[in-house]
Amino acid sequence: MAGRFLGLFKPLARFLPEAKPPRRRVGFNQKILWTALALIIYLIMAEIPLYGLQAGESGFELSYLRVIFASNRGTLLELGIGPIVTAGLILQLLAGSGMIGADMSNPEDRGLFTTASKFFAILLTGVQAFAYIVGGVYGSLPVATSIVIFIQLLFAGVVIILLDEMIQKGWGIGSGISLFIMAGVAQKIVLDSFNPFPGPGTFKSAGAFPALLQTITAGQPIFSSVLEYVPANATSGTPAHFIPAVENAFIRAGDLPSLLGFFTTIAVFLIVIYVEGVRVELPVSHAGYRGYRGRYPIKLLYVSNLPVIFASALFANVYFFSQILWVNLNPQNMNPFLNLLGTYSSGGGQPQPTGGLVYYVIAPRNILDVALNPVRALIFAALMVAFCIIFSLTWLEVGGLGPSTVARQLVDSGMHIPGYRRSARPVEMVLKRYIPAVTILGGLIVGLIAAFADFFGVFGTGMGVLLSVGIIYQYYQQLMQERVAEMYPAFRRLFGG
Repeated sequence: MAGRFLGLFKPLARFLPEAKPPRRRVGFNQKILWTALALIIYLIMAEIPLYGLQAGESGFELSYLRVIFASNRGTLLELGIGPIVTAGLILQLLAGSGMIGADMSNPEDRGLFTTASKFFAILLTGVQAFAYIVGGVYGSLPVATSIVIFIQLLFAGVVIILLDEMIQKGWGIGSGISLFIMAGVAQKIVLDSFNPFPGPGTFKSAGAFPALLQTITAGQPIFSSVLEYVPANATSGTPAHFIPAVENAFIRAGDLPSLLGFFTTIAVFLIVIYVEGVRVELPVSHAGYRGYRGRYPIKLLYVSNLPVIFASALFANVYFFSQILWVNLNPQNMNPFLNLLGTYSSGGGQPQPTGGLVYYVIAPRNILDVALNPVRALIFAALMVAFCIIFSLTWLEVGGLGPSTVARQLVDSGMHIPGYRRSARPVEMVLKRYIPAVTILGGLIVGLIAAFADFFGVFGTGMGVLLSVGIIYQYYQQLMQERVAEMYPAFRRLFGG
């Protein structure tokens, strides 16, 4: 039976837009085609500017957070997958805290949970679009223009939700959210590496390798340890910071991509690939087939990279709403209560966080900034790790990955652990020795990687690279399963197809 809360969404299921599941099995080549089509639609939407906006009215920069949420400033994908992730975050917290009843082993509850997620995703798309317009993100707009922009953002949000649902229901491979994140991170890495256009505050190219070529041609040093301290400027609101005394290609001022970031990107890729392969393997045997023995793997990243996505969603919403409140209610940083949430510099260009909670949920994107303000870096790392662990533990039950659920699934499939009775209770006791500990350790590791990678200016952001490696690994496994199931149909039941 569905819980009281989820039961409220039963009448809404027939009215919400829906991507219908395929009536027959979709072949491997067709899945590739539908997945590519969804990606092409996403990329086209990411390049279509919002109709009605003028130059300079393109919204909040959101810096590196846009990479995680597959959004693009001033386009139809202004909101990206943010509402979908935030909706999932809200329902996860409600289900994990026991405030709503949801039995994910029950098909009815699972279907209503999906309906509730879709409803909240559409609702949050409208709320965020309304907040962008009313909050003055696009400046002062006529009522008619505001309505047009609101409709565009809401329509684009629904399209993204349906594309994700279409892929997950069997038309494509993986999930739309993963696909769009990977595409956004790949674009960011290419731009950080090869962007030939000048970056902000410099005449050199924004891309690391064109800047390296310009540095060599100009006879300037590639490596330089000479730094110059620039004090804070109260008039412009610019905080104190370090810059290289002689601009070089290894460490660059601000958020400009550098060789240090490139080498760190490679290192993070290798570390995450290694961590993805670390696992604990429990011996299991089949009760119906004497002599059949196997191993049940418990990965170190047991709940994958979902905690990083949820932590990013939380931090992004703190940034978003704090800046909305600052623009409208506290532009002079005079309200002590709103200052606790966030203060910003009022200089030219995009407002920059200077204090409050928002200051500590935005990672320093340069090793020079970390050296200047190590306290901020440590607090950000602590917050990232703490929330990754919290979301990892919460997802155990919400995602059906807890020891009791896994034990029941193993026993129902005829498996048991040699030396123990053939029932769920002893299997659950063995799994409890490993799964909670691995979950906490995995959350700790992904939090540390995501935080410290950003400190060194990783291309595509630390969270983006971490998510991309996990997504690529999952796509590799799914592609291999799809190919094997296509060639040997008898294996389809084994893969759950």
